[in-house]
Amino acid sequence: MSRETIGNPLSWSVQKLAGAGRGVGAAVDGVVSHEMTMPGVNRIGLADIRAALRKGGEDFAALRSDVITAMVLYPVIGFALAVWAFNVGQVHLLFPLVAGFPLVGPVAAVGLYVMSRRREQGLETDWGAVFSTLTGRVLGPVLLLACLLAAIFVLWLVVAHAIWAATMGPQTYDGIMAFLNATLTTGAGWAMILVGVGVGFVFAAVVLCISLVSFPMLIDRPVGVPVALATSLAVARRNPGATMVWGLVVAVLLVLGMIPFFSGLIVVLPILGHATWHLYRRAVTWPDQAPRFES
Repeated sequence: MSRETIGNPLSWSVQKLAGAGRGVGAAVDGVVSHEMTMPGVNRIGLADIRAALRKGGEDFAALRSDVITAMVLYPVIGFALAVWAFNVGQVHLLFPLVAGFPLVGPVAAVGLYVMSRRREQGLETDWGAVFSTLTGRVLGPVLLLACLLAAIFVLWLVVAHAIWAATMGPQTYDGIMAFLNATLTTGAGWAMILVGVGVGFVFAAVVLCISLVSFPMLIDRPVGVPVALATSLAVARRNPGATMVWGLVVAVLLVLGMIPFFSGLIVVLPILGHATWHLYRRAVTWPDQAPRFES
């Protein structure tokens, strides 16, 4: 057997460590912005939202076999969270878990943004091609932004628990029906609902504004997290009405997707993920590309 085939174990290890180091370096380097020029922020309206949803449906129809296989994981996660809430006696966290699950939804759609981008460019869209795109330059900032959304999700659960403790706690419940009865038939229960919905709306609005176009931007350009977040906030600020409508569409479709037992998310998440990419393409224009307002 040749020396080239066997190699030196020490040199092989050094090469692998060097490769891993370069990957980590690229991931860290990708967190900061390389393209410091902010893109143009366009006016968007109901027509753009409808077009984005239609194109998202077209992407799903073209890529559904690969997409459905990946999306099965998320209903399983949602169902597992619900089972956990029952088993550990935290029934009061069931609704915050379900309502807060969409806070990390943009992370679940990262692969879908890549697929839509590659399909738009006429490239291969299988999962092998998707993973090859998620290099250190892309993966670093995406993971950082994902950690931010995960932290917001955990903070929401902590706040939801505190609201319950301040209004109805610290009693326990035999099951979901006992909890619903205590919630819907007492003043403390309605106080928890009103405060919880109001606070939950704030959390949802924050996540909507910071994730509106940030994840697709990180997939599309080497902008880093600061520029991606700033652009997403700029899009929301310039288009408050369209942003609210998009948030309402996302919320309604996700609620429908959670019936029954989160199974509808297998279809809803891919369509919303692909549609988010197309909404990004309509909301943002880079200096080196023409506006994309095709119907």
